Amino acid sequence: MAAASATTLSVGSATSFGSIVSPKLQSKAFIAKCNTRDYLRSFSGLKAEAFVRCESESSFLGNESIAALRQSITPKARNQKQRSSNHVQPQASYKVAVLGASGGIGQPLALLIKMSPLVSSLHLYDIANVKGVAADLSHCNTPAQVFDFTGASELANSLKGIDVVVIPAGVPRKPGMTRDDLFNINANIVKSLVEAVADNCPDAFIHIISNPVNSTVPIAAEVLKQKGVYDPKKLFGVTTLDVVRANTFVAQKKNLKLIDVDVPVIGGHAGITILPLLSKTRPSTTFTDEEVQELTVRIQNAGTEVVEAKAGAGSATLSMAYAAARFVESSLRALDGDADVYECSYVQSDLTELPFFASRVKLGRNGIEALISSDLRGLTEYEQKALEALKIELKASIEKGIAYAQKQTVSA
Repeated sequence: MAAASATTLSVGSATSFGSIVSPKLQSKAFIAKCNTRDYLRSFSGLKAEAFVRCESESSFLGNESIAALRQSITPKARNQKQRSSNHVQPQASYKVAVLGASGGIGQPLALLIKMSPLVSSLHLYDIANVKGVAADLSHCNTPAQVFDFTGASELANSLKGIDVVVIPAGVPRKPGMTRDDLFNINANIVKSLVEAVADNCPDAFIHIISNPVNSTVPIAAEVLKQKGVYDPKKLFGVTTLDVVRANTFVAQKKNLKLIDVDVPVIGGHAGITILPLLSKTRPSTTFTDEEVQELTVRIQNAGTEVVEAKAGAGSATLSMAYAAARFVESSLRALDGDADVYECSYVQSDLTELPFFASRVKLGRNGIEALISSDLRGLTEYEQKALEALKIELKASIEKGIAYAQKQTVSA
């Protein structure tokens, strides 16, 4: 769903920077020069194929990883002559903060974000153990400078001048635990962090990962409203993992080339509220009723599949970090002026009677430019019934989040 026009791009090596710097220092924009004649031989020390054709809107660090990543940040060449003779200079100029950076999702997410040539500053915040993560990441020879911030006293500084805030902070699920079980702990964490965002970088894109997303996004919206800085175009619940899983499972089931597969996922981000629209799969694919049922249930329960497989040792941290990094990259591309960026996300919406709903959205410099309503038209009977069923549960989750935020305000 990370939409970039299908095109062939040839990229050489990037100038690399990577040091841990005092938070007091101002970070500077860096220039990463790419020689298009070198055909993807290297990027930030990572080897790539000599020549790769990137053919899909839905790849971020997959089999065509370097090609897809470079395509997402490199100005599109207009013809083969330009591709073979010009130098392009993507500018690393955006600041990203990860709140909860020393956790199971935060660490791999920070690593993936540091790989983006669009990032000049990566701010890592957590209540403990973040200095080591920052020191470790600072050794990677990529443009982003790494800054560490520990504890509530440094939270405000971690958010100064930030363009994109990502919030994976919270308690992960354990075997037998539902997303709803996480609510009381994670709701308060999200509330506190979003308050700090509102006070220090109210214009930033806010990416909520902390579960239950169906409730934490409405909580974040209420907090921002109370602070007088709510912009619904810049608040996102990260549901990209549902899309990533849908694409993967469909490609495996139908023996398709993974990078070609694109399945929109609507609704919410828990259980039956996750609705993959298999009838809208690209490339057009035929499914039996049994396949639809099997794939839908697996996509909806994929998180539980990982929790059970890890047997108490964690939840879906790596795949979530991968998916979140893809959404961050899409946001940065949009901020950088790419006019062809689409992702599925859980946002304030008028596509249904619910105030929040996940669907494809078009991203731009100011956040959401459009909600893509066409995906909700022409649904199959199965999808229409599933949509009506999920609305009941999603409505309850939204109301629970709003009630929590409003109750906290009254208590205060």
